[in-house]
Amino acid sequence: MGQGQSTEHAARNVTTEHLSHELAQRFATRCFTPLELTHFKDVFRTLADNQDGIQFWKEETLCRFLAIPDALGPGPVIYQMATYLGAFPFPSLAPSILTREAMLNVVVVMTERYGKVLKKGKADRNKLFFRSLAVYDRRMSSVHEMPKLDTLQPSEDRHETAAEEGHERARGHIPGFDVDEPDSDEEEDDDELSLAALESLDAIEVFKNDQKADTKVHHARIPIDNFRGLLMLLLVLAPLESQEPLTRYAEGLTESRLKGLRSVADSILWSFIPEENAGISYHTFNTIVPTSLPYLFDGFNPLFEHFLFSKNIDLSRRRQSTTSHPTLGSTASYVPDIPFEPLLQREGEILDLNILSQLSFFMKGSNLFRRLRLLYSGGEAGFSIGSFEQKVLNWRAPSILLVSGTRLPVMPHDSRQRTLADKLPPKKHPDGVSGNSKSNKVVYGVYLNVPWKQTHKEAIGDSDSLLFQLEPIHEVFHASIINRDYATLTKSGIAFGNPPARAKPVSGLSSHVFLGPVSLLLDESLEYGVFTHDASGGGSFHPSKIRNHSWQDRFEIDSLEVWGCGGDKEAERQRAAWAFEEREALARKNLNLGKDIEADRALLAMAGLLASENHTSGGSMA
Repeated sequence: MGQGQSTEHAARNVTTEHLSHELAQRFATRCFTPLELTHFKDVFRTLADNQDGIQFWKEETLCRFLAIPDALGPGPVIYQMATYLGAFPFPSLAPSILTREAMLNVVVVMTERYGKVLKKGKADRNKLFFRSLAVYDRRMSSVHEMPKLDTLQPSEDRHETAAEEGHERARGHIPGFDVDEPDSDEEEDDDELSLAALESLDAIEVFKNDQKADTKVHHARIPIDNFRGLLMLLLVLAPLESQEPLTRYAEGLTESRLKGLRSVADSILWSFIPEENAGISYHTFNTIVPTSLPYLFDGFNPLFEHFLFSKNIDLSRRRQSTTSHPTLGSTASYVPDIPFEPLLQREGEILDLNILSQLSFFMKGSNLFRRLRLLYSGGEAGFSIGSFEQKVLNWRAPSILLVSGTRLPVMPHDSRQRTLADKLPPKKHPDGVSGNSKSNKVVYGVYLNVPWKQTHKEAIGDSDSLLFQLEPIHEVFHASIINRDYATLTKSGIAFGNPPARAKPVSGLSSHVFLGPVSLLLDESLEYGVFTHDASGGGSFHPSKIRNHSWQDRFEIDSLEVWGCGGDKEAERQRAAWAFEEREALARKNLNLGKDIEADRALLAMAGLLASENHTSGGSMA
């Protein structure tokens, strides 16, 4: 009994500076190899400023080292995030000065290496990212005030009260890094990473004491301008791989590319704010990111791994140099030996580098970058089911269909539009939200994890199928495991989320095309498309998580593309299938039009289709 009370009393007296230092030591020894730690220390020391014996990084230093493009303007936002994450798991001391221990925390969180210490930290870092981006200011200032140099203290003194982030997340935080009051019980585990860190240090008692200084906050938001700039940076970061310099992808930021990045970023922003407001709340953030943007922040991993490669350390002079990388360092100094392979073999009418990065926010980039091949383009092969089938049926791997178009007027303007309206049920839902777009342009798409094939009685696809909208609002509609009418391909058109069409009309039933609750239909001429979203759900794809209303977009198709997900092996299989079909077609042609005319005449005469020498009439019908 006495020993237990003594242990509890000791836990209450543990200072946050001691806990911070101990956690940093655990991160250093367990999350990095000795060589990586040596590189990190050299990178930090080489570029650090020094004041009163304390080494730290300024915003300019961090942005220059990471090669953040000035044209995108997210440098202050990245620095804001770093000064918050540097205080992990003690957010009450944020914004922190970026000392070596603080930067170590930043790298651990950004590269997701905390899992080697925080075994129970399974709640993803997105919750920390929201906190690092959110501000509490009625004027919604873009970035928080920079920490003043006269507040510099040793890092172990700057992390005293961080445990307040834990159970008290729902109650808010200090100005500068505040989250909104939770709307439901779903946010009870918001601080799982911080709690795991504190539990690993036996510091829950300190956490409970520290949270008493917490302040209730109800209006924390991520400013729209901040998040737009961050989204544009993340789009550029998306294809980045370990040890690659960001400058490789940022050099081509022309005015045209920036315009495209801004357009995609706006589409994503509108998924967070279906109605204009002052900023992005945590409830909205925590709803959209897991479902429609699960890989949004993956680009931070390779970007912050640059801290683990110093340009001052030449590994070729060390032992075992044959298994090491030569002189890796800052992002600007590293030049790979292999030639740069384009992210996309060719751009399509819809898919370009910006849309490709947008796709990588909800599909693994390893399946997209340098892996997509244009199988079908309506502008090149023609808008018909026959040409569509000819191009896609032999692709034995996953594929992505993209369709863009312009919304039709409510009342049909010509005979073609009236014919379409006659085939469809009466429209009872309004058009979808237009966001910032004034052109009525829409872009929808589908990911199929199985090869295409003609469907007659059963649909194709599986629970990994995705139906999504890219413009003017970004959102992903995941497949249901109950209703499996994921995709159909018939002479009547291409449909996703609709049941297979009936072979013959059934007496007494409507002759209209049946549209699923959440579905996309492309008609038999590939001239028009219809996207339906019934908020009540119940179909093959789940309804929107954030837009709780129904809508329907009827549009004239401008562009239609299918991209195959695969490499050389899949392409070679398709080429082999095409070659086989060509040989078969040629064989049939030669059979009908052979060079031996007499033999062909005898064959036709035996079949009764041509008069023989002894007959003057055709084959007998007797």
